[in-house]
Amino acid sequence: MSLAAPEAPGPLRRERLRTARLYLCCDAQPGGQDPEGLLRAALSGGVDIVQLREKSLPRREIELAALTFRRLCATYSALFIVNDDPDLARACRADGVHVGQDDIPAREVRETLGPDAIVGLSTHSEEQIAGANEEPVDYISVGPIWETPTKEGRPAVGLELISHAARNAGHPFFAIGGIDPANAGEVVRAGAQRLCVVRAIRDAEDPAAVAERLRGAFAEIGDVAPGG
Repeated sequence: MSLAAPEAPGPLRRERLRTARLYLCCDAQPGGQDPEGLLRAALSGGVDIVQLREKSLPRREIELAALTFRRLCATYSALFIVNDDPDLARACRADGVHVGQDDIPAREVRETLGPDAIVGLSTHSEEQIAGANEEPVDYISVGPIWETPTKEGRPAVGLELISHAARNAGHPFFAIGGIDPANAGEVVRAGAQRLCVVRAIRDAEDPAAVAERLRGAFAEIGDVAPGG
């Protein structure tokens, strides 16, 4: 299957990132199912960015899922990011790549994909946030706020690191880790202008409704789009 080129070259991608509030990380076959229904619901509910994060399936199945992710993100004018795989990003024409502290260095990803790609980096401490300020990335994630099975063995950093990032991060940041509609307001009050979730939407009976509720957490800080 051939794919149309993404709508967003560098400047438009970065404008979409600037105004993004809700980011979904999702495996290739959520719940063992085709991802289309979940992604369509999540995107219609207000998800701005979707990351394909898959560590276990065969490459061919990941590539097939990526076609669905790319198509639906293009349909809803959302950014499509892949986890830790510049080659997959090129093959499926993703908007960018997200890497962790122990993955491919962000500088190498930037060199591989060029200036138009979106590059994200996970951070888990004040030192890593400071280090990210010197990296050629477009955004960082900060967390996990609370312990979560999607990051088994990774200690919770608490809301204090979110407040620190709000004061010191040199890039847009997404708070991540155990966020759901019940606690999203706490995260926003701590200083987050952007949220990233996995289970809250992926495992929901009504993903669109959950996405809408998560976006509603920003109502208390007004309806102004996040800054840089």
